[in-house]
Amino acid sequence: MFIEQGVKSENKFWKYILGSVIIIGASFLGQVPLLLALLYETFVNGKKYPSYNEDVTTFFEPNLTLFLILSSFVFAMIGIYLAIKYIHNQTILSITTSRSKVDWSRVLFSFSVWSIFTILSTLAFYFSNPSDFVINFKPIPFVILVIIGTLLIPIQTSTEEYIFRGYLMQGFANLAKNKWFPLIMTSIIFGTMHISNPEVSKIGNIVLVYYIGTGLLLGIITLMDEGIELAIGFHAANNLVSALLVTSDWSAFQTHSIFKDISQPSAGLDVILPVVIIYPILLFIFSKKYSWTNWKEKLTGKIEEPTSYNNLKSI
Repeated sequence: MFIEQGVKSENKFWKYILGSVIIIGASFLGQVPLLLALLYETFVNGKKYPSYNEDVTTFFEPNLTLFLILSSFVFAMIGIYLAIKYIHNQTILSITTSRSKVDWSRVLFSFSVWSIFTILSTLAFYFSNPSDFVINFKPIPFVILVIIGTLLIPIQTSTEEYIFRGYLMQGFANLAKNKWFPLIMTSIIFGTMHISNPEVSKIGNIVLVYYIGTGLLLGIITLMDEGIELAIGFHAANNLVSALLVTSDWSAFQTHSIFKDISQPSAGLDVILPVVIIYPILLFIFSKKYSWTNWKEKLTGKIEEPTSYNNLKSI
C-alpha cells in the first residue's frame, strides 16, 4: 500500500522535518540565478529592485522570468532525492507508487483528461465573454514558451507532488498512524503555500478554497489509486496548458500565451465551481476507469506499523 511504504519505526517525524529543511534549502539554492539576475539589472542597468513578489513576475521578459522561476524546482527535486535516499533510506519509487514501476499510462490519462477540460473550458469562457480577452499570440515568443514550459513546468508540478502527496503524506502517516490526517494536513499546507500568489492579493483569501480544494483532490486520488501518477498528470496539465493558453496581469505566471485575460479579477464561479462540481466529476471518472473501492478505509483508515519492511522497490 502506497502510504504505508514510508511507515517504519526508524522513520521518526523529525527526519521529515530535517528532510523538509534540505528540500527548502535546495530550492533557495535554485533561486540564486534569479537573485543574481535581479541584482545585475539593479546595479548595472539601474532598474528599481522589486519591492513585492508580484513585481518579480514583470521585472524581466516573461520567458526569461518563467525560466528563472522554474529552474529552482530542479534543485528542489534534487533535494527530495537526497532526503529520501540518505535520511529515510528509501527510493524515489517508494514515494511515487505502490506498483512495481511507475505507471506512465496513468500519468498520460490524467494529463489528457485535464488538458481537454482546460482547453474546452477556456474556449467556452472566451466565446461567451470575448470582451474579457485579447489575443496575445506572438509566434516566436510562444514557441520559446512551449519549449521552456514543456521542459520545466512538469518538473515544477512533479516536484510539488513528490513533496506533498509523496514525501509529506508518508511523513504525516508516520506521525498520526492514520490516513485522514495526512490527507487534511497536506491539502491545507499545499493550499496556504499559494497565499503569496498575486491572484490572492487581487481576489482575496477566498481563492484559497480553490487551492486547498485542489490539494484535497490530489490527495484523494493519490490515496485511492495507491500512487501519485494521476496527481502528477493532473498537475502538469493544469499548469502547462494554462500557461500556454491564458495569462493576465495578476496571475502567478506572466507568459506569452495565446490569450490574455483583461477582466477585473473576482471570486466567482471559477473559484467555487471546480471544487464543488468539476472535481467530484473527475473523481467519478477516475474511480470508474481504475475500479476504486473501499473509499472509507483508503481515505480514513488506521495504519499499522509493520514489524519489518525490507521490500522497498528500486527504480
